[in-house]
Amino acid sequence: MPAKILDGKAYAAEIRNEVHRQVAHFTTHHGPIRLCAVLVGSDEAGRLYARWQRKRCVQTGVHYELVELPETTTQAELLVEIDRLNAEPEVTGIILQLPLPEHIDPAAAQYRIDPYKDVEGVNPANIGMLFYGVPIIAPCTALAVNELIRRSGTTVRGARAVVVGQSRIAGRPIAMFLTTQMATVTACHIETRELEAHTRQADILVIAIGKPRAIGAEYVKPGAVVIDVGINSVAERDADGKEVRRTVGDVDFEAVSPVAAAISPVPGGVGPLTVATLLRNTVEAARKQLDRQI
Repeated sequence: MPAKILDGKAYAAEIRNEVHRQVAHFTTHHGPIRLCAVLVGSDEAGRLYARWQRKRCVQTGVHYELVELPETTTQAELLVEIDRLNAEPEVTGIILQLPLPEHIDPAAAQYRIDPYKDVEGVNPANIGMLFYGVPIIAPCTALAVNELIRRSGTTVRGARAVVVGQSRIAGRPIAMFLTTQMATVTACHIETRELEAHTRQADILVIAIGKPRAIGAEYVKPGAVVIDVGINSVAERDADGKEVRRTVGDVDFEAVSPVAAAISPVPGGVGPLTVATLLRNTVEAARKQLDRQI
């Protein structure tokens, strides 16, 4: 039987509709929800992501502002700007667009964001609270992965889960999130030996390594749920022999689909859901700040 395709676009649309209702209710009773994104330099990927954020915010009624700082901005100047946004009560959410210029420490900058305004859930305080299962705001990518697993219909509690890739933004929070839900989690990384022996034990297999189509059918247990977090741009030849750019995941979708019970595509899987959970987190942040004032 072909794998169930976990349609992140469709699920994200449902979440945006829910968020739109929540934003309207909050705005009526407490005032607007305002999300500020900070972009340092002229990185095109960061600017593209900011445009996508703005579009989705407009659709759901969230007020969006892009704060653009020059490439020459120092670490101290960036921290001053974050402090300013932290102190403004009208600002209910803050995003720091990555990547940052090489002379700026991203961890230090993310740590400066008020955990109650950290809508991406990347402040070390929020990552740390995830250890106890009670983050103020949970990391967006981990939430998106969890949503896809839930939509697959599989039971996390007691399942064997393998997370390949241990970045501090994706792999580690995902592994921790699954652990708090009582899965038995194996965290694999660049030094893991005999990777296939681990992945073939997984009922839930999450891949976040940043290598196009690196995971084929031989890595997957028949009937597993496969979540592909990777987003890679590759050059390929079309039917006419012309070179084109395509976006692919870390999983070889065509090879793995016949083996898996459910699989997330790239594009159209984790990506859209991450943006949708960002919007949901934005509402949650506004609510928690309101509760903190009471």
